[in-house]
Amino acid sequence: IICTLGTLVVVRDYFCSATVAEFATDIHGPQRNSSVGFATRKIGGVTKPTTIISVDGDTVTVKTQSTIKNTEINFKLGEEFDETTADDRKVKSMVTVENGKLVHIQKWDGKETSLVREVSGNNLTLTLTLGDVVCTRHYEKAE
Repeated sequence: IICTLGTLVVVRDYFCSATVAEFATDIHGPQRNSSVGFATRKIGGVTKPTTIISVDGDTVTVKTQSTIKNTEINFKLGEEFDETTADDRKVKSMVTVENGKLVHIQKWDGKETSLVREVSGNNLTLTLTLGDVVCTRHYEKAE
């Protein structure tokens, strides 16, 4: 099922459901380049968060919950918003849907990070890119 938000499209069946982290690879690479402390990188690398993506009208909510920290962002697709990241960076963000992928761009201090969420079957892959460093976190759809 696809729902339309203005002229943008969200794949509701996949993006609007709880997912549970299965595993992560090189989660520390982008964080090393973003001035995140060593202890925070270590904790982040072993955390298995739950991500819940929901849509209410034209507002999208992404909640990330773990034993270490919970975050929540609310936004409208294609509109810039202020965000405080899990590692306490103050960034300007924008989220769009491109080719069925949820693309989240964060900008701060002359740097840019992209977080791309892509669904395949019951799996969601989050690819985080900062410069030439790429990290991938895999999730599986919660039952």
